[in-house]
Amino acid sequence: MKKNGIINAPISTVISHLGHTDTLAVVDAGFPIPRTTQRIDLALKRGTPGFIETLEVILEEMCVEKAYLANETLTTSPHIYEQIKKLLPDIPFEMMSHEDLKKRSETTHAVVRTGEFTPYANIILVAGVWGFK
Repeated sequence: MKKNGIINAPISTVISHLGHTDTLAVVDAGFPIPRTTQRIDLALKRGTPGFIETLEVILEEMCVEKAYLANETLTTSPHIYEQIKKLLPDIPFEMMSHEDLKKRSETTHAVVRTGEFTPYANIILVAGVWGFK
């Protein structure tokens, strides 16, 4: 049995298989996940687990060099945006429309679905290499 870190086997496996510039999405409960993309569904009930809580755990193990966010996150859920900025203070963000973020999710290695009900609580993380956060 794993001693520490992420104990969710699918998430742990996906992170360990990521190479430089591969992507992983962390999304809210309502985000449409393409049938062709691996779905890791953590949602238990409204708000459980939360988006930020899930992102924090993933960031403990994943090297990230860039992130994609929807413009709507900044305008509709600025508190989520601010929490993301605190978790990734030195990481550049590429902002795009929510529609473009959904299209980009089609090429991610996996989508981690949370129980978050806050609108536009979605991010696509780009894997970095050692030396990045």
